[in-house]
Amino acid sequence: MGKDLIPIGGRPFTENASPSFDDYLQDLLAIPYEKDGEYYDRNLDEEYLAYLRLFRKMNEEGLISPEIFLNDQNEINENIEDGRYFCMIYPRTDLVDQELTRYNNDPDSIYIAIDGPKNSRGDDYVLPTNGMAGWTVTMISKKCKNPEAAIKLIDFLLSEDGQKLTYLGVEGVTYDIVNGKPVLKQSIKNYMKNDRQTYNEKYCADYNLWMLMDLAKQLDFKQELEEPLAQMEAWTYPYASYTGYYDIYLPENSRLGSEYLQLKKLWGRTLKKLMICGSDEEFESILASYKKERYNYGYEDVHAEETRQMEENKKK
Repeated sequence: MGKDLIPIGGRPFTENASPSFDDYLQDLLAIPYEKDGEYYDRNLDEEYLAYLRLFRKMNEEGLISPEIFLNDQNEINENIEDGRYFCMIYPRTDLVDQELTRYNNDPDSIYIAIDGPKNSRGDDYVLPTNGMAGWTVTMISKKCKNPEAAIKLIDFLLSEDGQKLTYLGVEGVTYDIVNGKPVLKQSIKNYMKNDRQTYNEKYCADYNLWMLMDLAKQLDFKQELEEPLAQMEAWTYPYASYTGYYDIYLPENSRLGSEYLQLKKLWGRTLKKLMICGSDEEFESILASYKKERYNYGYEDVHAEETRQMEENKKK
């Protein structure tokens, strides 16, 4: 399409960094969440830092596009749809629409999941599943005129029948019962594959109400994914791991929560500097400054609370 190829892509960079270049990369490298009975600062693991040094070198050699530090999510979606990324560290569920568009335009130019970075021991990836903290929080406004009715609606949508409705749609309209099991109509599959936007607007099922999904319930009637999406999902199966013990919650309006946010912002600034700095010596200087500066933002107290919650989670 006349646009330059972007060597590597990921989630947008924000003031809290980019999960593609910290959390997701650390998961691929199987960086532990705890060491010696304490919550572990994964950002300072040497296996991970070795890759940041590599990215720094890649940037120096012009193999990292400035766009990855500047693009917002809409621009990233456009780049995915245009097939501009040579490779990505990215969640497969968040490129579904763009993947289907590419498939419809050219089935031979889709994105596929491949083995990514590994640590020096060659350990398997550790890909987190849903944990103790859940995913999103669905709330009822205090201005709601009939909170009891709202609660009943949410209760229904989270029931087995409600999950079948939000995932499959309406029996006889979007799916039929075949040999005792729900099966999506072929016309609906065609919509989902060829015109996802119209499907979303017309039927609003299949993960559109993601804030009210119970994936465990949906396993009972889950439909087999078809290409181009099936391969990306199947690749993750051997590596799915439970890491819920390490889900930490620090309310933003608390002292520790405020310190935690400041630490996230400090790392966000630091990660970008580490990736774009001009020399190995500058990299080490930035890293040393980060190690010292984090203590100015309450790192010791936050770390102690992370370790305490980790131990509580294990008991639960």
